[in-house]
Amino acid sequence: MKVILLKDVKGLGKAGDLVNAKDGYARNFLLPKGNAVEATSANLKKWKEDKAKEETKKEKEHEDALDLKKKIEEITVVIEGKAGEGGRLFGSITSKDIADGLKSQHNIDIDRRKIELKDNIKVLGANQVDVRVYAELVAKLNIMVKEQ
Repeated sequence: MKVILLKDVKGLGKAGDLVNAKDGYARNFLLPKGNAVEATSANLKKWKEDKAKEETKKEKEHEDALDLKKKIEEITVVIEGKAGEGGRLFGSITSKDIADGLKSQHNIDIDRRKIELKDNIKVLGANQVDVRVYAELVAKLNIMVKEQ
């Protein structure tokens, strides 16, 4: 029996998948628990429309992410910190500091967890960090650390 899954079902598929399930399993478990609906012509038509809407939404998000990537790669965030001899900072510049600087200087709101720092920045000068703007898109953000 062909069914459209409404929820993730272990061993069968994810929500939104069209799968072939055994008749007894579908009638006695999937349908009564609300995990799936039978793949009738009306349900298949609605499922295809939902898939098309989801695809256009993903394409729009990807386009927006490409625009954000281009914008991020063109700017430089300036962050000030107290430094000692040799240009070493007292403390360090974290991803939260970078996200705050990006928001205040360029009005771009990025979650600090999307800023990929290998180690916190501990010296003055120019640095470059990765910012994950979409699942597979990574932008290079230029950061200039100056003495306060």
